[in-house]
Amino acid sequence: MKTPLPHRDTFKTHDPDEARAVVAHAFCGHNLRVVDGALNMRTQSAALPHLSLHFLDYGAEVQINPEPLTSFYLLQIPLNGAARASARGIEVVSDPSTATLLDPEDRVAMQWSSGAPHLCLRVDRKTLETKAARLLGRTLRDPLKFDLGVPMTTPEARSMRHYLDLLQTELDAERSLASRSVMAGQLEDLVMTSLLLSAPNTYSSWLEEDGGTATPRCVRKAVELIEAHAHEPLVVEDIAEAVGVSVRALQSGFRRHMGSSPMAYLRDVRFELVHKDLIAADPSEGVSVTQLALARGFTHLSRFAQAYRERYGESPSDTLRS
Repeated sequence: MKTPLPHRDTFKTHDPDEARAVVAHAFCGHNLRVVDGALNMRTQSAALPHLSLHFLDYGAEVQINPEPLTSFYLLQIPLNGAARASARGIEVVSDPSTATLLDPEDRVAMQWSSGAPHLCLRVDRKTLETKAARLLGRTLRDPLKFDLGVPMTTPEARSMRHYLDLLQTELDAERSLASRSVMAGQLEDLVMTSLLLSAPNTYSSWLEEDGGTATPRCVRKAVELIEAHAHEPLVVEDIAEAVGVSVRALQSGFRRHMGSSPMAYLRDVRFELVHKDLIAADPSEGVSVTQLALARGFTHLSRFAQAYRERYGESPSDTLRS
């Protein structure tokens, strides 16, 4: 089976002790027992500051008993085959249509069948809890806990898997924008938000609620903030927190009073600014489209150029030369 991170180094071993040590370094201490077949472990990993993506295949049927994860959540998606996980008196049989999500305090017993490679997403606990609180617009009264089983066939889960595929592509690329802190933060935001909205958890019902609508005054404050900080790596949670409302209330308020979303408005502001910059710049002084676009918060330059042409009827370089 082709690995999901073909440009990343692959660690291989037939030694159970070596396999245990490598996986413990990536996740946590655990007991590993080969139940059937000969161990032929392969693993790959790639990381951003607050989450990491891992490919793990033991090549044999194995039993795994990890210590509590403590500081992170772990989403495990079988790419083939099946696995069993037991925790909190519940047993889940997982396959490509059903993932498992381990909570930091869980005591888990797992058994992976032979031919059951997994894609695993490790997410920092504090960062995900902070993300949940910002989406809700309030502090978490109870611990953030997920259902052990995560259906991967719902529309929300398919969207989440789409963002995981994007993360996988960016982390595997040899020269990726994910290496830039601005882009890394946006990728993390997409993946963590989609996980919170798609995987059943303690706060799912609250996250699904509309959360009211931000007042015109809050929307005006948000507009002022966006216009003053458009060049910074803003995400919608930053804006909502700054004006004291939930993300959903801010989005609803923008739709009602601005006919747009906060991020669409931010994008419009950035385009207006970079358009003015390109008109005012002198290319003979060595100013480039790339410099100006990055300075205004655009990180995906090919998409920027395409959207700019659609908006202004010419390429950014044409505007710069005019």
